[in-house]
Amino acid sequence: MDFAQAQARVAELTRLLEQYNKEYYVLDAPSVDDHTYDLLMHELADLERMFPELLSPDSPTQRVGGAATSGFEKVAHDVRMLSLQDVFSLEEVASFAARCREEIPDVRFSVEPKIDGLSVSLEYRDGRLAIGSTRGDGAVGEDVTANLRTVRSIPLTLPEALPLLEVRGEVYMPRESFAALVRQQEENDEEPFKNPRNAAAGSLRQKDPAVTAKRKLDIFIFNLQQCEGRTFTSHDETLRFLEEQGFHVIPGRRICTTSEEICEAIRAIGDQRPDLPFDIDGVVVKVDALDSRDAMGTTSKTPKWAVAYKFPPEEKETTLRSIEVNVGRTGALTPVAVFDTIGLAGTSVSRAVLHNQDFITERDIRIGDTIVVRKAGDIIPEVLRSTAHLPDSVPYRLPDRCPVCGTAAVRDEDEAVLRCPNISCPAQLHKQLVHFASRDAMNIDGLGPAIVTALLDAGLVHDAADLYAVTPDQLLTLEGFKERSAEKLTAAIAKTKSAPLDRVIFALGIRGIGQKAATLLCDRFGTLEAIEAASPEEIAQIEGFGEIMAESVYAGLRSDSVRVLLERLRAAGLTMPYEKREAATDTAFSGKTVVLTGTLGMKRSEAKALLEAAGAKVSGSVSKKTDYVVAGEDAGGKLTKAQELGITVLSEAEMTAMLGKTASDT
Repeated sequence: MDFAQAQARVAELTRLLEQYNKEYYVLDAPSVDDHTYDLLMHELADLERMFPELLSPDSPTQRVGGAATSGFEKVAHDVRMLSLQDVFSLEEVASFAARCREEIPDVRFSVEPKIDGLSVSLEYRDGRLAIGSTRGDGAVGEDVTANLRTVRSIPLTLPEALPLLEVRGEVYMPRESFAALVRQQEENDEEPFKNPRNAAAGSLRQKDPAVTAKRKLDIFIFNLQQCEGRTFTSHDETLRFLEEQGFHVIPGRRICTTSEEICEAIRAIGDQRPDLPFDIDGVVVKVDALDSRDAMGTTSKTPKWAVAYKFPPEEKETTLRSIEVNVGRTGALTPVAVFDTIGLAGTSVSRAVLHNQDFITERDIRIGDTIVVRKAGDIIPEVLRSTAHLPDSVPYRLPDRCPVCGTAAVRDEDEAVLRCPNISCPAQLHKQLVHFASRDAMNIDGLGPAIVTALLDAGLVHDAADLYAVTPDQLLTLEGFKERSAEKLTAAIAKTKSAPLDRVIFALGIRGIGQKAATLLCDRFGTLEAIEAASPEEIAQIEGFGEIMAESVYAGLRSDSVRVLLERLRAAGLTMPYEKREAATDTAFSGKTVVLTGTLGMKRSEAKALLEAAGAKVSGSVSKKTDYVVAGEDAGGKLTKAQELGITVLSEAEMTAMLGKTASDT
């Protein structure tokens, strides 16, 4: 395939994939199956690798997230992102409507669900997404453009290339995505997000956009902030226009004229609430005509032409029948309330996590109590309080021994969690092996929870090192294995003998040490032996580490269980290599902050790697601290901002030339 053919095919694939994205994420009406979509995406990625000059920042392949950033630059909002006045009764809603009617006799209202998420601004210049930012304090927010690009329902380009278009929307996490994230956090003994809103906010502000991409966020656009090149008369007209441009606009909105119609619309939206795939915490009532909004004006904090009716939280009483105690991967003993089934937010609920002994003691929760339960964020059941004890009830205490292996439980001074210290505890072992094999750890393809259970039940493994001694013949004795699948799994296990050290460190499951911390640790010390020899004070000097993390690494690597496991892993043939590319210190880019923008001839990731190897810090946004902006074709807002701030702008050729120079040459 020559360049012209590749260019035409890339354009066609891009058009098709954007169409399918819109059908799936915006219209909820996909016309192709996932397999077909994946094949087209892979074809596009292959062509972009073959012809790097055809890779655009707006390509569907770039939705997975780019380079991690070290911080978020501030963004001043040209149009202030105001908050809404909350009201808590239909009478207050009717009073608001009456006040509006006094000023605008023929007033019409848009009544729409209030999405429980994080408010953001999306600014498009000449039809391309230029900057995305958080609300912040309404006047100044944070630049989270790279993370917002991973939200697949956000169009990167618009059919109508207006000079300027700014919209406001609410980023949220769908209930299904939130439930999956919480399950993952609980499996890793991490503190789960309390509700989808907190999860959305935390995900959007990740330093690494690839993490944001994994969280499967979505967005609803609910307002047009500013526009050049088109005029509109009503809010409803703007949303219909934005829908035509490919935006995922707020659903279920109604146009009403009387207070009775408004209240009926609020009741109808409230009735739909349990069945929605996303959280809403109220209903927004706003004046529809844009000139009427201008006439009514705003206060310093809120518009006078809108209010937010907030739903009261749904709470129900039930009887607590028992408290189960589960054992996590790190030995954490987690109490779980088991109560008479109740209906909450459209589902049946009979269990809720009680977290720890302090939580139970503070609320004086006892078996047999009448308790009040709600769903945090309409998803996760939580026990709010106890309202009545049985006459003969006694305060509940967590067992002083592990309910699975019987080992005496311990509680660290700095934690509220009770733990089983027995590393061989069957409950811990299962979760540890699942973690060891997980994608972000050793990435053993095909070794999931069910197979781990089968291996343990058959007595084939007792720790992670035993995995490397499992043979295809042994696997054939287990249900579900055939010759091909047995050989495939043992090959996948053997492949990880050369896994890099940072993956091994993460796979060990040391408390508080995630992927990033493991990489920082290996960057600093280079070998397992050096890490094992390091003092807590030396470890704490790593940027991003603190005393608690340092002590956790130090103590973890000296525990008998981890020491024995590492010895056995070495004996099994794990080499644990690690190679860090040291940044140069005597180059033209040493210590400089560089921003890449526009379409470059090389891949953006390649340019970033070259710059970092030359000692540069590659940032995702332009500020006064930026030293250079490297601008390719179709450079947008970052180039404009660099020119306004007087920052040196380099072409790709100039950047390449500078990469070959030392600091003294410049």
